[in-house]
Amino acid sequence: MARRKTNTLTEVELEFMQVVWAEGEVTTEDVMAALGDKGRNLADGTVRKMLSILVDKAYLTRRRDGQGFVYKPAVGEAQAKKSMVTDLLKRAFAGKAPLMVAALMKSGDVHKGDVDEIRRLINQAEKGVRK
Repeated sequence: MARRKTNTLTEVELEFMQVVWAEGEVTTEDVMAALGDKGRNLADGTVRKMLSILVDKAYLTRRRDGQGFVYKPAVGEAQAKKSMVTDLLKRAFAGKAPLMVAALMKSGDVHKGDVDEIRRLINQAEKGVRK
């Protein structure tokens, strides 16, 4: 079965975007160095291909700089994360936020401090909701 094409970020694409968001502007060499520092030693062609995919998906823009390109984010980190969460909500939970929250709460990955912060966010959201 063929993989579903998605405009949201894959795990590897997100890793590349985190480098670009942190740096602001990058070259292929910058990305290779940053990922290498994290133990991800990728070939030049692999990095170029991934950056090209991110340009095609409109997450990055690029401009010519000598023999290569300089890449900049076209989508902010918060916007990309919102898109990823929305995609997950639609695909895995039929668009039902309570089901998604329940799955998260039952996962065992939520700690007391997280619950307090979630409660604070819910209270804050309720203040802005019209009845």
